[in-house]
Amino acid sequence: MDFAYAPGATPIDPDEAAGLLPRHITTQAELNTWEEANIVKADGWAFRQRRREPLEEGFVRDLHRMMFDKTWRWAGTFRSSNKNIGVDSHQVSMRLRELLDNTRYQRDHQAFPADELAVRFHHRLVWIHAFPNGNGRHARLMADVLVTRLGGERFTWGQASLLVAGDVRARYLQALRAADQGMLELLIQFARS
Repeated sequence: MDFAYAPGATPIDPDEAAGLLPRHITTQAELNTWEEANIVKADGWAFRQRRREPLEEGFVRDLHRMMFDKTWRWAGTFRSSNKNIGVDSHQVSMRLRELLDNTRYQRDHQAFPADELAVRFHHRLVWIHAFPNGNGRHARLMADVLVTRLGGERFTWGQASLLVAGDVRARYLQALRAADQGMLELLIQFARS
């Protein structure tokens, strides 16, 4: 299968592509549809986990696994190769642990309003890029779980699919790049747009 990547998407290397479970998929559109059905189930699962701490590595990995376990053999497994984005693959576990610890501290000490805390967490989780693929979708769902646990409403994330090229995806990527430079306002606004 040839993957048609949207701008800013993480390419899948051949070893990762070999982990595709449904062999009938031959187009990017079929893959997107298949993954979306898997993600819908994971969404329900994530919000039923009321007693689990979302800011633990086990929850992070389990959510990714639930989102992609019918699609990718490596679902829930940290990446072992470097990508066009993210920390060195050998640093994923350490950087994720730092992010989770810092976010728990910030949450417990009310360092930021709920929206800002969740969007900061989302941005850093995307920056780490822990998994071979699905990092943006995973980070958005993680932020949704976090903000609702903090008493807020789920984010709308531009109210459109961010998988395909277009204005909404371009605005999301622009907001992520601004956040990379320490300007988080665009990403917070985008999350609520």
